[in-house]
Amino acid sequence: MKEVIAVIRMNMMNKTKKALQDAGVVAFFAHEAFGRGKGLVDAKPLEGARKGIEEAVAVLGEKGKLYPKRMLTVVVTDDLVSEVVKVVTDVNRTGQPGDGKIFVLPMIDAVRVRTGEKGAKSIE
Repeated sequence: MKEVIAVIRMNMMNKTKKALQDAGVVAFFAHEAFGRGKGLVDAKPLEGARKGIEEAVAVLGEKGKLYPKRMLTVVVTDDLVSEVVKVVTDVNRTGQPGDGKIFVLPMIDAVRVRTGEKGAKSIE
């Protein structure tokens, strides 16, 4: 099993949800999140802003802002990981900064609380 975490634009949530459902992945979590990519920050004004220099804060402007995002968490069997990654990538790729990130992590175990089923059976 793997955990797939995708950070995407807020306005892409409904398209992503539909695409995942069309691909047969109907169980996932969506969380509100805020963040920014490394390409949007100039370190010098950021350092000045931390020191309280007003000019640095003014220069920093929008580049220091945390942007609203959605974070999706999907736990799937190993054979579905590439499909989930492909679906999320295809739906969210605009070619512009801020399209998002996908992280794939090993999932050691899962337990369905209602039945006590463990492992892959608990997420089927």
